[in-house]
Amino acid sequence: MSTQYLTIKKLTETVGGGITPRMVRHYHQIGLLPEAIRSPSNYRLYNENHVQYLRHILALKQQGFQLEHIHKLLENQLEPGADVTLINQLQQHYDSIIQQLTRLRQTAYSLERLLGGDRSCQTVRAETIAQIKLLNAQGVKSLEDDFEQIDSLWKALDASTLAHPETFAESLTYLLPDLSGKSEIEVDLISQLVLACGDVSLVHFLRISHSAIAAARSALKSGCQIVGDIPAIAAALDIPRLAHLGCDIDTLIDNPHITSVAEAEQEFWHGKPWQEKLLQLKPGCIAIVGYAPSVLVSICKAVKNSQLQPALVIGMPIGFSHAPAAKRLLIDSSVPFITISGTFGGGLLAATALNAIAQSTIEKPDCHCYLNH
Repeated sequence: MSTQYLTIKKLTETVGGGITPRMVRHYHQIGLLPEAIRSPSNYRLYNENHVQYLRHILALKQQGFQLEHIHKLLENQLEPGADVTLINQLQQHYDSIIQQLTRLRQTAYSLERLLGGDRSCQTVRAETIAQIKLLNAQGVKSLEDDFEQIDSLWKALDASTLAHPETFAESLTYLLPDLSGKSEIEVDLISQLVLACGDVSLVHFLRISHSAIAAARSALKSGCQIVGDIPAIAAALDIPRLAHLGCDIDTLIDNPHITSVAEAEQEFWHGKPWQEKLLQLKPGCIAIVGYAPSVLVSICKAVKNSQLQPALVIGMPIGFSHAPAAKRLLIDSSVPFITISGTFGGGLLAATALNAIAQSTIEKPDCHCYLNH
């Protein structure tokens, strides 16, 4: 059977993801994309290998890799020590990104101090902004003098802030991104997660499946089984509210000495009883994973093999390689889920997610706003 060739226009339409003919030509120019054969009219003709290659490039770009590093990752390096050289280059790139993030985070902290004040802080906040504008208009006499004046403004703002209890809902008014497309219950869930970790950027990494809130509320109203991966999850749950709903709380790795991510991971990996217990969880349960990535992986595999039918999985394990992979498995599974992509997570956040839904289920049992979003 003859090979099916694609024009550059058809290639970009097949790959999708916003890739354009101009980008394809640029990738050829820098040697990132293998050359195509030419038609009698000298037009490039592409095959399935080019489609797959472009999809790899697109996926790596979406993960934040620069083109020079994508080139090194995809090319067939036969030279001795090439992998070591690439790792060193990627590590240098990572260090540079962390330095940039640190500087941006420091700027974000300053903006949060100004924007995150509640109504009781508004007067002093306005005065602080006015003073900063005045300093800018007067010009900087010296860097040291500027630092001292700015620092005195921060201290005045801090003194006013600490003179009253914080109204957290008001503090988030100018910090949260536009959530008008979210339901009232989902906005409350997001707000509580942000307050639990103190990082507004969490919003952009939070993943809530379409049916997650509906499935969770239905399961909670029926008094479902709640299962955490280690005892620390159960300790952080809102036991009075869950008891009011008739939910039993259980722990998968039921060992009180397990308190860290590393211990939880090793205990589950080498503990056959815990793996067997996972397969005995009741249909319609809510599983909460805040520590061990292997627990989340096993849940996803059991769901895929029809060995487990949870109503909801809250998957927020911690780790730098296994945890992101486990979360991707959860996102690609058929089960309703709440997760945080990447390395972000932890037991407190996982428990906070369920506590927020349990609270709204009790306080607003007849609310169905989440069904329209």
